[in-house]
Amino acid sequence: MEISKPQVPEWSKNLTMYEVNLRNFTIGGTFLEFEPHIERLKEMGVGILWFMPFYPIGIKKRKGSLGSYYSIKNFRAVNPQHGTLADFKRIVKKCHALGMYVIIDWVANHTSWDNDLTITNPEFYTKDANSNFKSPYVEWEDVIHLDYQNKDLWTYMIDSMKFWITEADIDGFRCDMAHLVTTDFWNAVRPELEKVKPMFMLAESENRDLAEQAFDCLYGWKIFHYANDIARNRRTVLQLDKLLETEIFGFPKNIYQLMFTSNHDENAWSGSAIERLGYALEVFNVLMFTLPGMPLIYSGQEAGNYRRLSLFDKDQIEWRPDKLYPFYKKLSNLKRNNPALWNGAYGGDMYRIKTTNDEAIFAFVRKKEDNEIFVILNLTDKEQQFVLNSPFTNEYRNIFTNAKETINFYHTMRMGGWEYQIFEK
Repeated sequence: MEISKPQVPEWSKNLTMYEVNLRNFTIGGTFLEFEPHIERLKEMGVGILWFMPFYPIGIKKRKGSLGSYYSIKNFRAVNPQHGTLADFKRIVKKCHALGMYVIIDWVANHTSWDNDLTITNPEFYTKDANSNFKSPYVEWEDVIHLDYQNKDLWTYMIDSMKFWITEADIDGFRCDMAHLVTTDFWNAVRPELEKVKPMFMLAESENRDLAEQAFDCLYGWKIFHYANDIARNRRTVLQLDKLLETEIFGFPKNIYQLMFTSNHDENAWSGSAIERLGYALEVFNVLMFTLPGMPLIYSGQEAGNYRRLSLFDKDQIEWRPDKLYPFYKKLSNLKRNNPALWNGAYGGDMYRIKTTNDEAIFAFVRKKEDNEIFVILNLTDKEQQFVLNSPFTNEYRNIFTNAKETINFYHTMRMGGWEYQIFEK
């Protein structure tokens, strides 16, 4: 009998996600210090908070002074450096009261070397030729690999995930490196979690088989990497067009893609969004918010964070007013309010508008019924002249100036380097 995936929660159809790096968010890195930021994020248009792991961190073979968030010593506890379970439950309740949702990071592939399971259930782990625990990869020396051939491990993990649903009333999981664990496990997880509460499931993976039964959203890494390359003049719009044949137009309608210009890994290892994209930062954020998919904002992006934040040591974000806060607010609320930009099958279709300068200009329309968004992007650092090749003229509102404008197709236009325009019909 064919098993169908539960429907993507309808509440996720128009929301922007925000990744919370709790350790580096405030001076103390606690839930209670984070709490006053929730209303600010709500005002910015954020709908889903994704909390990076806040579980106790292993000490044995720890990286840095505080260790990696992803070296987990106990799957059913809160790291006391962040506060208590009661503090986290308070955060979830406040989010729910504001109409926001909370998902938490889940690390199924590995544990710390000193996780209690190494003593109580050593059979849960893969072993080397000498029957010793081993790391999944050489560079992941602070963690050890779990063995999913053991079905008792499946039960333990499912029960641990259920713990956070029943205890804290969370709304879903972001599953770390989900493709490193057998898809059959995730397919068994989803229906078990749904027995407790409908879930939103995000896989850190591009593997589409994970979304056949288990996950609602996958990572849009390829589009992210093309954005970085275009910003460095290594690719053009023509190559982006080719990529979108499979990554947008050939992507299943019942699955979301997570669209981002930064996250904790990219910030730490590849560079902050400002470092990688430079003056192209805003135009590529516009692209990520208007392509089909769910946009993500990483901690500190709205404050113009230009630094790489450490994942193993305290490295507090410098909070300051920045033009990116109202910029993200504008994009997030446009996403929320205009059905043409909604996620997955809830949103509108995308139509490319060709120009006489398609190596540089990326123009497209998102349309659902009477709702229409028209986007024009100059994806180069130089002023460009072009003509839109489409046989119609429409009246629009420029979402940044609020001015009414008539877009005359077959009319010559000019845009400055990395300039962007969004028009709402």
